[in-house]
Amino acid sequence: MFREMRKSKQSLSAEEIEQILSRNTAGVLAVSGDEDYPYAVPLSYVYLNGKIYFHGAKVGHKIDSILRCDKVSFCVIDQDKIVGEEYTTYFRSVIAFGRARILEGEEKRKPLVELCEKYYPGHLDITEPKVAGALERVGLIELDIEHVTGKQAAELAMGKG
Repeated sequence: MFREMRKSKQSLSAEEIEQILSRNTAGVLAVSGDEDYPYAVPLSYVYLNGKIYFHGAKVGHKIDSILRCDKVSFCVIDQDKIVGEEYTTYFRSVIAFGRARILEGEEKRKPLVELCEKYYPGHLDITEPKVAGALERVGLIELDIEHVTGKQAAELAMGKG
């Protein structure tokens, strides 16, 4: 169902993919938007127990698109170093494919707390009450990953850069 990576020598291990998803703070969610135009939106996220979570409004283009078609992809760029003298970039990125689901009520609590902890670490005494008060107002999307790949520049795979 999913394509094999063409340049498999540049692929990242499952452990490297997990590290990239865990340490980064932003990525781009791609959905099938209005009139079948792709819609890609940059988002903050948290990676938790093999799933990716995004918060945002409970209405809008992204939500409408997910309700219409739950198949999405999410891309995280870990490195993009321009190496002009080599006419290339030393890049490292991850793309996850899966199904998006809009969470409701209490099922949002743990991922929202984890999201807050990622962006404001060490302040659970402040964030937990805020999350409790915002559960019904905040939208939260869960991406259940079905397939994930990671790729790096050939130079990085060879230990350069």
